[in-house]
Amino acid sequence: MAAAFDLLDRRIQKFIWQAGWASLRPVQEMAIPVIVQGGRDVIVAASTAAGKTEAAFFPALTRLLRQPGLLVYISPLKALINDQQGRLQVLCGQLDLPVYPWHGDIAAPSKARFMQQPQGVLLITPESLEAMLCSKGTQIKRLFGNTRCFIIDELHAFIGSERGKQLQAIMHRIDMEVGTPVARVGLSATLGDMGLAAEFLRPGNGQNVEILNAPSTGNSLKVLIKGYEEPTPMTMSSAATVDSTDETFGMNDEEQEQEPQDDEDMLDATPGQRQVAEHMFQVLRGSNNLVFPNSRHDVELYTHMLNTMGNRLKLPTEFWPHHGSLSKEIRAETEAALKQKTNPATAVCTNTLELGIDIGAVKCVVQVNTPPSVASVRQRLGRSGRRPGESAILRGYCIEEELNEHSDVFSQLRLKTVQVAAMVTLLTQSWFEPPQSQGLHLSTLIQQILSATAQKNGLRIGTLYQLLCSPGTPFSGVDKTDFAALIRHLGSKDLLVQESSGILLHGKLGESIVNDYQFYAAFASEEEYRVVSSGASLGTLPVSQMLMQGQRLLFAGKTWIVDSVNDSEKVIHLTRAAGGAPPMFLMSGGMVHTTVRQRMRELLDSHHDLAFLDTTAKRFLEEARVAYQALDLSNTMIQEGPKSMLMFTWLGSATNEALACMLRAHGIGATPAGPAIDISKENGTTPQDVVRTLLHCATVQMPSLQDMLPDPNKLQREKWDWALPDDLLRKAYASMRLDLTEAQAWATRLTP
Repeated sequence: MAAAFDLLDRRIQKFIWQAGWASLRPVQEMAIPVIVQGGRDVIVAASTAAGKTEAAFFPALTRLLRQPGLLVYISPLKALINDQQGRLQVLCGQLDLPVYPWHGDIAAPSKARFMQQPQGVLLITPESLEAMLCSKGTQIKRLFGNTRCFIIDELHAFIGSERGKQLQAIMHRIDMEVGTPVARVGLSATLGDMGLAAEFLRPGNGQNVEILNAPSTGNSLKVLIKGYEEPTPMTMSSAATVDSTDETFGMNDEEQEQEPQDDEDMLDATPGQRQVAEHMFQVLRGSNNLVFPNSRHDVELYTHMLNTMGNRLKLPTEFWPHHGSLSKEIRAETEAALKQKTNPATAVCTNTLELGIDIGAVKCVVQVNTPPSVASVRQRLGRSGRRPGESAILRGYCIEEELNEHSDVFSQLRLKTVQVAAMVTLLTQSWFEPPQSQGLHLSTLIQQILSATAQKNGLRIGTLYQLLCSPGTPFSGVDKTDFAALIRHLGSKDLLVQESSGILLHGKLGESIVNDYQFYAAFASEEEYRVVSSGASLGTLPVSQMLMQGQRLLFAGKTWIVDSVNDSEKVIHLTRAAGGAPPMFLMSGGMVHTTVRQRMRELLDSHHDLAFLDTTAKRFLEEARVAYQALDLSNTMIQEGPKSMLMFTWLGSATNEALACMLRAHGIGATPAGPAIDISKENGTTPQDVVRTLLHCATVQMPSLQDMLPDPNKLQREKWDWALPDDLLRKAYASMRLDLTEAQAWATRLTP
């Protein structure tokens, strides 16, 4: 082993030898010399399963053994904390260092032991840290005064989110309490812009963050995208089986697809979904895999279809559901099925299994229709191809509607297939979206104002501003005028009151909210009902999905009948049923980056073959290219219809939303529509009017946010948006969902 090994405590060296390691991983060789010195902010970026966790913990624990104190590991998931506890318990037991997991499921005696002697390793979520700051405000310096390092796992999961701003604020507040900056180590497999990530880790001082970007492991990537055509109602009865020639690059997938049976358990599925399930069943059986549909509804649907096929053949269960509405027991059952080595298991999941929960290696990752982002595909692929010499495998399925004389422009352009193809080509070129770090997140600022007030039992407005909004703090983009307006508005909402001495305290409403356990989460959560069968809790369903007695649904991969709905206790009682249709879960559309849309246009404007597409997907791409040429979209931007027109910008979601807002400010009805903007001709609007309006906005006078976003009631997206004054709500919304800079630059280039 190299010199990095010699820098570790001898007991950790012994642990490594006993584990049978022949050498350290490249990321560990890079990170150990830096982290073992201490006192420095570091980002450790490497592919999933490259050994990032050990790269941080081995040197951090070495330093802790030399200078006793506390090591704080911060995770976005309780499940990750449980994983890390299991991994650290053996090592830290040999080092005589206590390990304290801390979240809502941890028993009080364990937490009490930490409170008595805050040394060793604390594994915690941002929400639990927030609760500790609020409830133990006078003890924070004692608890964290000897903290040697914060280790932030899955750093990318925090950047650009409410929880990310909350985490920044919490760490900064602890720094202020202990009187010195505590070193921060961020771990991530997916960071599109290291500079933005460094600035997130240490706001105002990102240039001094040490960035350790480990080289790729070198494992190859194999991709196959299969296309399936959804027959229209007119042809559904005679729909032919999709060509199943499987260009599988040596993956030995020679199974012929079977005509799906018209089973009542699959009545909710479309023919295309059934065909996808049939193919997945054939190629995934006998191995461990992850399947990512795009909604909880589809997780339930595909899990049920796949298990129905297995039941017909009297096979043991191989397909397991995993999403946020399931109980922790059901999710744990799925994770256990993936971890055990004796029986094959495939998880059909949402992004709950995208992060670093240790489930071992999987053969392939499956994506049904378009993924949320290129970065998410990269993160998911880290689960596959972990063993030396193995390839990471991505299987994708695109379901497109059958074309006919009534097909709209978007159907003709086969946008799902083209977007997936664009994302795969960008993935192979190692591009993925940069972190979304520009948001003001004023909703989270309100939470931090109330939290800091609770911690200190009252603060002056100047002290609050200095703590949260001065240069180098998480909310440094907020000026004193806006901050004062926000404080006054919080007073009008009875969230804050000001004593005659000038001290800010909680108002009656503020006090009741802060004393509720739900306060500690920075993000909004839907009110959910418990789902119960025979006294056993199965999970939860959002309140907007409420069901009636006798209605059927799929949940946890099984079919049920609703016995009763108790609104006062928020409980749904179920019994098992033979089959039925699931409830629709809410889907949130992802923000597509401009680079993805531009690549889509490049593919449509090209004649190059894409080897990773199967026969049907290639036909979809060719049909899209024919439509693109027929519509002359390489030369013209606007497609006119009888009542509206489509302006194809091929820009990202935030830019198209900004352009639509600019048009609406001038009385032109406009709505983002994928790579285009749908513009109403109701008031006689012509293409020339659209171009002139956008040019005026870009070169003469940009409309005010009040003109672009006239109805603040439609802008509430985050937990505390209801408590923002209208002007600040508009600023917050625009900072996160409108790319006005790119929109203005694009509009400037238009020809009048």
